[in-house]
Amino acid sequence: MNDPTVRTTRTVWKTLAAIAIAAGLVAGCSATQSPPQHDAQSGVAAPAPAPRLASVDNFRDVAGAGDGYPVDRGHMRRGVLYRSNALTPDDHDLASLSALGIRRVYDLRTTLEIEAKPDVLPTGAAYVRHNIVGDDQGSAAMGLSSLRSADEARGLLILANKNFVTDPDDRAEIAATIRDIAAGQGPQLFHCTSGKDRTGWISAVVQTLVGVNRADVMRDYLLTNEYSAASIDKAASAAAAKAGPGTGEAVRVVSGVFPEALGAGLDEVDRQYGSMEEYARSGLGLSPDTIDALKAELTA
Repeated sequence: MNDPTVRTTRTVWKTLAAIAIAAGLVAGCSATQSPPQHDAQSGVAAPAPAPRLASVDNFRDVAGAGDGYPVDRGHMRRGVLYRSNALTPDDHDLASLSALGIRRVYDLRTTLEIEAKPDVLPTGAAYVRHNIVGDDQGSAAMGLSSLRSADEARGLLILANKNFVTDPDDRAEIAATIRDIAAGQGPQLFHCTSGKDRTGWISAVVQTLVGVNRADVMRDYLLTNEYSAASIDKAASAAAAKAGPGTGEAVRVVSGVFPEALGAGLDEVDRQYGSMEEYARSGLGLSPDTIDALKAELTA
């Protein structure tokens, strides 16, 4: 790969992965479950809302809550596609995950991240790896001191989200992940380390392709700040104690999400391709049949 911009953005991911590991981004919310709901159109019992998991705190249903996010001719189906942060559940949460009948888990992480926190799979789930950003990331400063300010952290995440659009290697793995999801192997889950950047991008692309409006896509993306609030606070406080307040605020930024990060990627799609559909066709190489299969799998 000869593009120096791509090399620069790949060092971003090496740094972000190291920070996530060094900061110990562990889950911190209380696990709760909601009672079953009914599909507003059919009256048939719908899948129960995704459980809140204490040990995998950014786990949630890509379809959202209630009847699922509205699309042109219906809504997203709940209970078929989930997203999360690192899949390291305790015994209680592993039982909750296994009860969902998840058949495939797509791990979007680098080798460094996987070695630090290997997946613990739900019963019956197959493991599939799609290393979105790759391991050939060049040299980068590692550890908590790599970022010195919140502004620097915001700039890195904005650049990283643009890279999902501009880097052909990233696009190839994104495409492979979406093709697998469209194939419909039963309930599926995809995740990275914090469940917000690589995972957030896959979720935003899938939601947009099946017809979720941009406002709902952005609101769903921002839920990380709610679901992982305790983890974000813990990571930022630990980083500040170890490396100073500037690094603490930087870690707070890279541990959470903000609209301009995802917005930068979506704006890059519009600038280069004109629409998410064209990004899917020309940038990701997804066929019309794959996009149709994705809609059939994820909407009702």
